Amino acid sequence: MSDQGKFKKKLTLLDLTFLGCGSIIGSGWLYGAMNAAKIAGVLAWIPWIIGAVIFLLIGLVYAELTSALPRSGGFLRYPDYSHGTLVGYLIGFASLLGYTSVIGVEVIAVREYATYYWPALTNSDGGPTALGFIVQSALVVIFFLINYWSVNFFGKTNTIVTFFKFVVPLLIVIMLLLNMDVSNFSATGADPGGIHGVFQSVVAAGIAFAFLGFRQSVDFAAEARNPQRDTAWAIIISIFLCLGLYVLLQFAFLGAVPGDVLAKGWASINWESPWAELAKTLGIIWLANLVLVDAAISPAATGNIFLSGTARVMFAWAKNGYFYSIFAKVDKRTGLPRASLWLALIMGIAWTIPANFQTWAGLVGAVTTAFVLTYMTGPVSAEALRNRAPELPRPFKLRGLRWISPLAFIAATLLILWSGWSVISLLVILLVASLVFYFAFVDKDETLRKNLKEDFKASIWLFGYYAFMLIMTYFSTFGPGKAIPGPWDSILTGVLSLVFYYWGVHSALKVPRITEDEELELDMDKPVA
Repeated sequence: MSDQGKFKKKLTLLDLTFLGCGSIIGSGWLYGAMNAAKIAGVLAWIPWIIGAVIFLLIGLVYAELTSALPRSGGFLRYPDYSHGTLVGYLIGFASLLGYTSVIGVEVIAVREYATYYWPALTNSDGGPTALGFIVQSALVVIFFLINYWSVNFFGKTNTIVTFFKFVVPLLIVIMLLLNMDVSNFSATGADPGGIHGVFQSVVAAGIAFAFLGFRQSVDFAAEARNPQRDTAWAIIISIFLCLGLYVLLQFAFLGAVPGDVLAKGWASINWESPWAELAKTLGIIWLANLVLVDAAISPAATGNIFLSGTARVMFAWAKNGYFYSIFAKVDKRTGLPRASLWLALIMGIAWTIPANFQTWAGLVGAVTTAFVLTYMTGPVSAEALRNRAPELPRPFKLRGLRWISPLAFIAATLLILWSGWSVISLLVILLVASLVFYFAFVDKDETLRKNLKEDFKASIWLFGYYAFMLIMTYFSTFGPGKAIPGPWDSILTGVLSLVFYYWGVHSALKVPRITEDEELELDMDKPVA
């Protein structure tokens, strides 16, 4: 008898939606409004709309993929199905970097806000003290325990907490709108401001980072009661709900900052605990205290979700064949990948070591770009599977995919560009260097060795894309070259990226390697015309 268990299908549409909302409303709302105002000034509400549109395009593409192939850690599985192991490995490694570091981002946010009333947690340089590191590590352990018992307990706990996470920001909006000064919207002094500031703030202010949470509906699809219907709706509802909340928060912040604080311009605002200090400046002490409570709950709840998601990513990576098989095992009683949860615990704590990351703002750009490097393959896989496997059942079939999918690819490409040269160059170096581990697993697996030539041909476009992004970012206004003025750098990068999109679609495997046939009634032994 097999000792392999199966994922328990316990999550409802409400649970999936709140998984998305619970991830989107994490530490992003605590810092995003101030950081966006510092960069884009009174235009800071526009980047939130840009971010939501970008992730809605990407989310719709994944909604079709998930309805057809509801898989745990689907972001890693789909490129493996459509383009083979090498593309799947690279996307998996980027996703692993993103997921495990988000846990660190969220516990760092809790510690930074907690410093407001517990100064012993943080050093003068913004990093954690020994006590601060212990508190961060203890939070990761708590996330682990919540996840360890059952997916139903995890899902219901998250739903309750996410409801609370909506209430506090709405109270902030109401109270700050009562203190709004409309003259703030004509104030100048943003740095760098203009259209460049709007684009830059999508990544640099943590806006794209906030919307990354939509992916939880995809990662938990295998544990949903009705993934074919609920996943798509959960993605759409969570993005729109959170967009409305974030735009209200941004307007409330812009309108409520006192005039004397704005004397030196928007870029001069530098609060360690933005909402709490703004409320205190306005004399609303009870609101400042409530914010400090929620500042522990919101990012902690998001960190909890991402620890669980990290385990699903490791499971998917192992399931694809390039990670140790023990991490592909599911506990029969709980329906959870418990070995992966243990490793997620260890890696989550490792990312909070002071030598790695000091502050929330210093980490957000790298995390965002690591995730987006996984998203840009989704549109390519979606259209490739439409071409190679047209008979694949698609309960949610995206109308206009042939238009929406390339737009989603362009959107993901622009996020990578806006993250800047230092981030993308570092991540590409890490991705290429990580191939040492890929070839180590290929050497041990006869099936991987047999498919290596075909998989390499299906991956050339991706290496070309990485080189293209390095060149464009370097010479853009977001890199040191600055040879292409804005916004032409963004326009040119978006248009030229379509070359790699259609190259990627054309490079797909002739016969997709869709596994777990017991869940999918499709004969993949016959080539698809």
